[in-house]
Amino acid sequence: MQVKDEDVFALIEALGAHFRANLFNRYLRQALLTLTIDRATWSLIEQVTEKSEYYRLQGYHLDELYDRVLALARFVYAARREVQPHLRSLLARQGSPAGITLSGNDRVLREMSVNNFASNLNILADMIDKLYQKVAEIDRSQARGAMPAYARIRELQELGRYLVPK
Repeated sequence: MQVKDEDVFALIEALGAHFRANLFNRYLRQALLTLTIDRATWSLIEQVTEKSEYYRLQGYHLDELYDRVLALARFVYAARREVQPHLRSLLARQGSPAGITLSGNDRVLREMSVNNFASNLNILADMIDKLYQKVAEIDRSQARGAMPAYARIRELQELGRYLVPK
């Protein structure tokens, strides 16, 4: 069954905009690419944060939505553990984005990105949780007494651990 719920699309679009502007921007991207996340997970993240318009036309399968929720949750978990504690040193080692010298404005924007990294990860985690809750609600209503799709995906039981900071 295809999910074509406007609330789901709105959540995905807001989540993608937040991800691109506040986390995967030109100031932080190089540090985030050091995460130990497999290619399949990166691909799912890209699909949900950058290609939502394609899915607006055809809709999402529930399993596809849960896969994307889990990929984003894995990203948050890995970013908190691997990047957040060392963000400044990672960026200092890698230099400026694309090897260019940062101007005054760019320096300020990069500093803002670094200073707000933890807050922006928390906002992303909240958005992922809202998306999951909405999709699970749709899943339960479509299941009509049968087992909902989320109950068959064991890793979804880890979602809270992935999204809640230690």
